[in-house]
Amino acid sequence: MSLKSNKLKVGISIGDPNGIGIEVILKTLQNKEILEFFTPVIFASTKLMSYQKNVFGLNSMYFQGIFKPEEAIHGKINVVNLWKDNVSIDFGKPTEEGTQMAKSSLIAAVDALRQGSVDVLVTAPVNKEAMQTQDFKFLGHMDFLENKLDEKALMLLENDGLRIAIATYNIPLSEVPEKLSKELIKKQIKALNNILIQDFRIEKPKIAVLGLNPHSGNNGLSGKEEIDFIEPAIKDCFEKKILAFGPYSADSFFVPPSSLYSSFDGILAMYYDQGMIPFKALAYEYGVNFSGGLSFIRTAPNHGTAYSIAGQGIAHEKSFEQAIFDAVKIYKTRKEYLELKANALQKTKIEGIDIDEDLPLEEETE
Repeated sequence: MSLKSNKLKVGISIGDPNGIGIEVILKTLQNKEILEFFTPVIFASTKLMSYQKNVFGLNSMYFQGIFKPEEAIHGKINVVNLWKDNVSIDFGKPTEEGTQMAKSSLIAAVDALRQGSVDVLVTAPVNKEAMQTQDFKFLGHMDFLENKLDEKALMLLENDGLRIAIATYNIPLSEVPEKLSKELIKKQIKALNNILIQDFRIEKPKIAVLGLNPHSGNNGLSGKEEIDFIEPAIKDCFEKKILAFGPYSADSFFVPPSSLYSSFDGILAMYYDQGMIPFKALAYEYGVNFSGGLSFIRTAPNHGTAYSIAGQGIAHEKSFEQAIFDAVKIYKTRKEYLELKANALQKTKIEGIDIDEDLPLEEETE
């Protein structure tokens, strides 16, 4: 098998074409050398991609038009033609046509992922409000993936050793306290622990759990959720050999000079803004959103459609570029881990005798 045929196929959904999604995709792929690391498969149309490359003056880029992701050619920027008609682009605001293209791209990309036609998925940002229709009622990419795969994911924001998971995903702040429970927090700690082991090859992850209330409840003065179920959940997980600690006060956890976060492999925040605000402050340009815990790999850049700068050619592509490289790296790390785990479960021959690897060879003696 040639080196080229070993390259991973990275499926890419374009997001809202009136935002900065296609711009950051094009800027990421404009360097031909990047195609040595993976094979991009964009779900859109060559007409749309060509139009936007001309808008941004990237005239040296060429697209390989295909009709099925299986037809992707290594070393080319492959575009699966989902529609033939010319399209209208109105940068800076959502339109019905643009929203329909975003949906078509996402649905086709997820189908290809499920069928194994692409190895990983990287999604450009969509307008979640505009996407809401009678036949598409999902809070975002992760919600859509959970529905299609019939699996539960854990939102994980990650960049260069900083990994923040969100215990409650995309729900109103007023609903967070009633959504949280000892069982949910235990479930999310365990999920984060497994993700860190399987997808990041951290043998014994250290996990910090943030409190819900100011100063982690001040021993009940500012709220009792920490006492009632956050602390008990941490204790139960610790007794199960998961290195979970906390709850830590969120207002000081990320503040220098102590910067407690750097002492942990993963952090569990209780709600969206509690994790997202410090993450964007610390890692905005290169931050990646990873849907952990799914059987497939999906990553995304750490920004939205950015209508205010769409079409101006000033969007930074580093977060999208990092999302691609992280998806490829996580895929390979997980594959290696699962292969090692499978081998460890097989019987090992020692001096001609088959034994189970996890059984002791002999009694320990003083």
